[in-house]
Amino acid sequence: MGVDATNVDVSTAEKLLWVLAVAVVVALAVPWFLWRDATVIAGLPAWIWWHIAWMGVASLVFYGFSRRAWGLGVEL
Repeated sequence: MGVDATNVDVSTAEKLLWVLAVAVVVALAVPWFLWRDATVIAGLPAWIWWHIAWMGVASLVFYGFSRRAWGLGVEL
């Protein structure tokens, strides 16, 4: 059950795309552009909504990574 980490077969281009995806997820995890913004949506600050949405995005990226490329830099 699961993916055998010793048998991951992805191209160099796909490896670079995974690196880019992780970099984007990390870089946008903190919404610097929303600091000092007093916008309130449905009773909560906009930066809280950003974190809620970003957690969903990060979860989808991790799900895709775990299904497609688990084993690239991940030890069992």
